[in-house]
Amino acid sequence: MMMDKTVRRYYQQKQKQKEIEQELTGLRNEIMAYFTEQDASELEIGSHKVKIVVQERKEYDENKLFEALPDPELWRMLSKPDTSKIASLLKLNVITEERLKNTFSTKTVKLLQVDKK
Repeated sequence: MMMDKTVRRYYQQKQKQKEIEQELTGLRNEIMAYFTEQDASELEIGSHKVKIVVQERKEYDENKLFEALPDPELWRMLSKPDTSKIASLLKLNVITEERLKNTFSTKTVKLLQVDKK
């Protein structure tokens, strides 16, 4: 009986989480649109400091990456292109930036940061 209550509660919380995530997405889109209108990347709105942080992320092409890293041992370490694992291998000088030159595209991501003043 106790597990039934736990499972029910879990399901309810997951539903709330979905609703909250949907609302957050809508609010984020509204804020991002406002920043675009204002042509701003940082504003003080009420008692909050709001900032758009732009990041670039590499998205690796699996086939090109495999061609650049034909060594089966290296490929096994990666198994699936994992940006953080690749970054670690680069830091450790196991592989070089030159070797990966044409294996990825760069994606720009805008993050929304809201802090209390």
